[in-house]
Amino acid sequence: MPQTYNTPGVYIEETSKMPPTIPQVATAVPVFMGYTEKSDSTVLNVPTKIKSLADYEAIFGGPQLPKIELSVSTKKVKEVEIKYIESVKKFETPLCQMYYAIQMYFANGGGPCYINSIGAYPELNNEVILSIPDDAITKAIDAFEEEDEITLLVFPDATSYSETNYKEVYKRALTHCGDLKDRFTIIDTYGSTNAETDSGNFRAAISSENLMYGAAYYPHLTTSIKYQYDISAATFCEGEETLAKDNVTSGLQKEAEALLNNYLVTLPPSSALAGVYARVDRDSGVWKAPASVGLNMVIKPALKISNDTQDGLNVHETGKSINAIRSFAGRGTLVWGARTLDGNSNEWRYIPVRRLFNMLEESIQKACLQFLFEANNANTWVRVRGMIENFLNTQWRNGALAGAKPEEAFYVRVGDGVIQNGDIEKGIMRVEIGIAAVRPAEFIILNFTHKMQHA
Repeated sequence: MPQTYNTPGVYIEETSKMPPTIPQVATAVPVFMGYTEKSDSTVLNVPTKIKSLADYEAIFGGPQLPKIELSVSTKKVKEVEIKYIESVKKFETPLCQMYYAIQMYFANGGGPCYINSIGAYPELNNEVILSIPDDAITKAIDAFEEEDEITLLVFPDATSYSETNYKEVYKRALTHCGDLKDRFTIIDTYGSTNAETDSGNFRAAISSENLMYGAAYYPHLTTSIKYQYDISAATFCEGEETLAKDNVTSGLQKEAEALLNNYLVTLPPSSALAGVYARVDRDSGVWKAPASVGLNMVIKPALKISNDTQDGLNVHETGKSINAIRSFAGRGTLVWGARTLDGNSNEWRYIPVRRLFNMLEESIQKACLQFLFEANNANTWVRVRGMIENFLNTQWRNGALAGAKPEEAFYVRVGDGVIQNGDIEKGIMRVEIGIAAVRPAEFIILNFTHKMQHA
């Protein structure tokens, strides 16, 4: 409303000619759900933000330790009986690997993230699976909704869950992403023994709904991380007899430590991939495929994948594509796929396309909140259109959109042309946005032919 002036003088009025701007939302902020060493009431099912492994250790503690049994024998050296470690009788690897997953995440380029603890580490009693009540899974994933910043869902322990829990976790996660439309699930496949069997089991376990909001990776990774352990908690056995603590000498302990230092952690790949997503987003942009990227702290994939093997992973009649992780001579271990689970969809086949739309939709949605209850007329429509066009023009200049010029890359229509009868009376302002997203060159075909020689 124009100001009313009563006193003679010179007055200054500033008129804004620039449309409001749209800040880009974060694209690679994961939440990791699983068991932790510490899980008091302040963090139980409360997504808690951390920025480093040190933050994690301060809040959630350290790794779950393996159960260790060592076989001890006695030998005579110059008539003196000396006990020595004959072998590692049992090295029971922990089922809960959140700590190592976070280590891998930061090593591969990860930034700030959230941890959602679902409880303290359960006891290791020769268990090979973790079993969680379904309502606990639902409660834990529902807690993610409270944190708007989250864009990625990661479940480091999922392959240690029971088959029922595994199915429920990823079904709930994909549904959650589909409902909110601003986040994406990175999925681990079962096992690393036989690609055909493992992929078949995985596809049977994964729901066929909301496939565009998730991507799966195979196989697991042999890392350069060594298992942490407590030598004082190890069991030393001589024959069938367990040695008393006071009979375990420092020499035996040193021998045991030398043997135990050879045990390397094998991890599902999701945590490393979450770091890769963050690194690629930061270095290039969310529209760049998180593929053909090397993995840090990885010695090799737990299973070697060939071209023929990857054929059955990458393209499948169910559409549930699985992205391979492969080793190449001279190049190291690389992520060698960029497909969502919706591999048969021409629209949502590729991870960067889905995640780009996630970012654009949420950024524009939040910016449009300022126009709620504004006059639903041409003046407001022009301001909204200008705001969105400026934002998309910036994305096009950055390389996120295809097209030689902006009008080939996107269009924005507000009001005229998209308004429907009765919209004004109902308080509805319609905005139609068309976007030409860049897509990765998944297959490069070189055609060679003989050129006839000329005299």
